[in-house]
Amino acid sequence: MAPKVRVVNDSRYRTRVRLAVLSALTLAVPTAHAAMNFCAAPAMQSSERTNADPGVRALVKMVQSHVNDQPKPLARLHTEGTLPHEGIYDQSVEAEKDLGLVRDAALAWRATGDERYLRLVDRFLFAWTTTYQSSYNPIDETNFESLILAYDMTASALPVKTRNAANALITKLVTGYVADIDKQPRPLTGTYRNNWQSHRVKLVAMGAFTIDDRKLINAAQLLFVEHIGNNIAPDGSTVDFAERDALRYVTYDLQPLVTAALAVRRHNRNWLPERAESGATLAAALNWLTPYALGTRTHEEFVHSSVAFDAKRREAGLPGYSGPWDPKNSAELFHLAARLDGRYAPAALRLAPTPPAWLAVCLPLPAR
Repeated sequence: MAPKVRVVNDSRYRTRVRLAVLSALTLAVPTAHAAMNFCAAPAMQSSERTNADPGVRALVKMVQSHVNDQPKPLARLHTEGTLPHEGIYDQSVEAEKDLGLVRDAALAWRATGDERYLRLVDRFLFAWTTTYQSSYNPIDETNFESLILAYDMTASALPVKTRNAANALITKLVTGYVADIDKQPRPLTGTYRNNWQSHRVKLVAMGAFTIDDRKLINAAQLLFVEHIGNNIAPDGSTVDFAERDALRYVTYDLQPLVTAALAVRRHNRNWLPERAESGATLAAALNWLTPYALGTRTHEEFVHSSVAFDAKRREAGLPGYSGPWDPKNSAELFHLAARLDGRYAPAALRLAPTPPAWLAVCLPLPAR
């Protein structure tokens, strides 16, 4: 486990993060490469491919059906705070399918060594990383985790122009988010305390470790522990539950933090029990949610939400914004958590007998 980091909500903390950002921005641009290595699954041998897990075969078959697709990059994505058919919501959702496909293609290449899948990754990565302009809205950009994962798995085999373009976009994304957070007064409030910050922390952590920037990695560590203290109470309940009265948002809050913790564990850092000054931990939040996931506790969603948009979505008839919470909505969260700690595997398997296809290929075995 990495040494504990003491976080304080004053100017000393802001100075530490600011220095990390400024130092990173003034460094010479390193040779582009990826160093996170989020996915543990090695390439399969020929005999293994023949007898591959059904989930692996299904993912490869899906990617194969898209092998000649062309990317549909947008310079901007926007779904946050909007309903289907409003603004560019529909175009954004359609374009974001590219991000999932490029991740799955990288996994298919990793599993099979088939160069067709690497060419797909190259084509899509180059198109997106030379078109997209970050808005630094973490809800709109949370799915860029898939692009980061694709680069992480394929960087060493990509053409130099694609590698450099991807590295540049990820670097700009991470430094921009850290600089934005650094400008906020402490203690952090509003969207710098709730699930938005979880998504910022995820993108910062994944990006910083992928580009292997020590200064930004240190900033990610500080931001993670600060957010645990701001968002999670010592008993494990979250700010999002208090604000939204919805387990949907507890899941949405915790999943990016678990993903961030998975990103750093390959570097001998264990963020699951990392403790804020308040005593709060990510593990406590998962433990708080577990009885609801197992069905021993139930909850009516959004009854007392303080956010007007929740009522708007309920009135529009979007599923999940009223009635009892469906524990299956936390299946991916608990399958991710099971890769950090095997204690969460029973809940994960009860919610869904198999993990999502991408996770089955990326991290095939739960933690022991």
